[in-house]
Amino acid sequence: MKLKMTIGQDEYIATLIDSKAVEGFITQLPLKLTLQDYAGAEKISDLPARLSAEGSPPGTAASIGDLAYYAPWGNLAIFYKSSGYASGLIKLGSIEYNAKKLASYNKPIEALLEIVNE
Repeated sequence: MKLKMTIGQDEYIATLIDSKAVEGFITQLPLKLTLQDYAGAEKISDLPARLSAEGSPPGTAASIGDLAYYAPWGNLAIFYKSSGYASGLIKLGSIEYNAKKLASYNKPIEALLEIVNE
């Protein structure tokens, strides 16, 4: 399944994985979020509702382009830099290209997330 994230004129396409967390994420779409920078490696935003961690590993490391859910805080994280292992981090999918450009947005940014037909 594909997710499109639109920020201004920029579009990012991500491939979502098959998991309980992703099933819950999809039910919240389409979604407008305000993304803020966190730790110089990712953009984060709270989600309207928590996602299930059922069947997910206890944590993971993040690669450039990963979309993830950070269960302890209930937020979406979109990585533009790789990050080490974090307990409670659940991968949802990966942006296919140009994820490093997310670092260029210095202020909080509005993003529209929606499912697209493949």
